[in-house]
Amino acid sequence: MITPDMDQTVRFYHGVLGMRLVATLSAGPLRHYFFEIGPENTIAFFEWSGTETFAKPAGMPSDRFPMQFDHLSFNLPDERALHDLQHRLEEAGVEVTRVVDHEIVRSIYFTDPNGIALEASWWAIDVTGRPADYDDAQVFADPHPVAAVEELQRDGKLASTPTTRLADDKVVDPV
Repeated sequence: MITPDMDQTVRFYHGVLGMRLVATLSAGPLRHYFFEIGPENTIAFFEWSGTETFAKPAGMPSDRFPMQFDHLSFNLPDERALHDLQHRLEEAGVEVTRVVDHEIVRSIYFTDPNGIALEASWWAIDVTGRPADYDDAQVFADPHPVAAVEELQRDGKLASTPTTRLADDKVVDPV
């Protein structure tokens, strides 16, 4: 992720969200900081001075310019943690939505100081850490799933996977 102000980013992600700052690097002219989001999982920020920020609601289209990234969602261990975070955000002066009940997951939405749309969620029906049941209509609720999901439901495996290419042949370590 990108931030024009690492100090504000640390104050928000560590101070408000409670994510431990676990590492900091100087990557050439950039700062590169890591916040723990779970065991062996981090979200990393590069500080680029002068970077333009913008805000958009999570899951909503933006006509500002084409973009690939919509929002980032963090998992919370239980419903109490979801309400506690919502309260902590409100106490810190962060605008946050009411709890949105998506039936299988409950979520709150807010933005960081960079305008990055964030979601914090609690799985009411935990679909992680167990085999997927593609016949469970409550969890696999799209009435018109893409072909890949139909293959998984029918065959238990994908018929094909895509290939990708690097954007550039050079992979440069900025440190």
